[in-house]
Amino acid sequence: MATGRGRSMSELIAAGQRSISFEFFPPRDEAGAEQLWRAISDLEPYQPTFVSVTYGAGGSTRDTTINLTGRIAAETSLTPVAHLTCVGHTRAEIEGILDAYAAAGVHHLMALRGDPQEGPNAAWTPTEGGLDHAIDLVELARDRGDFRIGVAAFPEGHPSAASLDADADVLVAKARAGAEFAVTQMFFRAQDYVDLVDRVRARGVDLPILPGIMPILNVRALQRQGELMGAAVPQEIVDRITRHDDPAGVRAEGIAISAELCEELLAAGAPGLHFFTLNRSKATLEIFERLRISA
Repeated sequence: MATGRGRSMSELIAAGQRSISFEFFPPRDEAGAEQLWRAISDLEPYQPTFVSVTYGAGGSTRDTTINLTGRIAAETSLTPVAHLTCVGHTRAEIEGILDAYAAAGVHHLMALRGDPQEGPNAAWTPTEGGLDHAIDLVELARDRGDFRIGVAAFPEGHPSAASLDADADVLVAKARAGAEFAVTQMFFRAQDYVDLVDRVRARGVDLPILPGIMPILNVRALQRQGELMGAAVPQEIVDRITRHDDPAGVRAEGIAISAELCEELLAAGAPGLHFFTLNRSKATLEIFERLRISA
């Protein structure tokens, strides 16, 4: 059975030598669903601390996310963490979604402000009658039910943050409001993660911060994604990948770079690794092979 609501994620993370977790997104069709469940089947033997399921912009995948996390809770040994954003919802609608998660047996939540429906670089405008910040969602979920709450962290700073210090202040405020762990946005330099942790610790908060790992398979796609998320792809990574002119060489180099980042993070004291799987298991398993992580 999946882990119950009683233990906090910080306790779950602290219980093992390292935390391994995976992120999935709701499939768009039956073929996507089959691919997703193959990935879940491939990765379940690694006994991840949790698996998270994303939530489409403006609630576009709300019902699918609720159903998927509920099925994971009911049919696997995995602990599902359901994403929820403030985008496009009134407070009353969010309360209903929280109640639906609880009814589905999902008691771990990733509380996010979310990106504007026009895209992550658009100006943020709260929904009328809705919530304005992730901290508002943390407080609502904390008071609404027996939820264990995670939040986002940004090693290079949130794109709208005035400074890295201001960004750290926001993360600390979310922790003090009830968040029990954080997962970072993708990044490529271990030092950026270390500096983020140091900023949070300097503010007296011992929040577990899991680094989010995006397997590097295609540099152009990665650069586009990085631009949207405010995560710069270092030139040395671009140079290492583009010296290969064949897809197999590009992939192998990208996996090697991803594994090296994981090694640096674990050596620096990261409590674990969170993989953005893109609903596939192959790249994550290739990284595991390099890290000598076995099921």
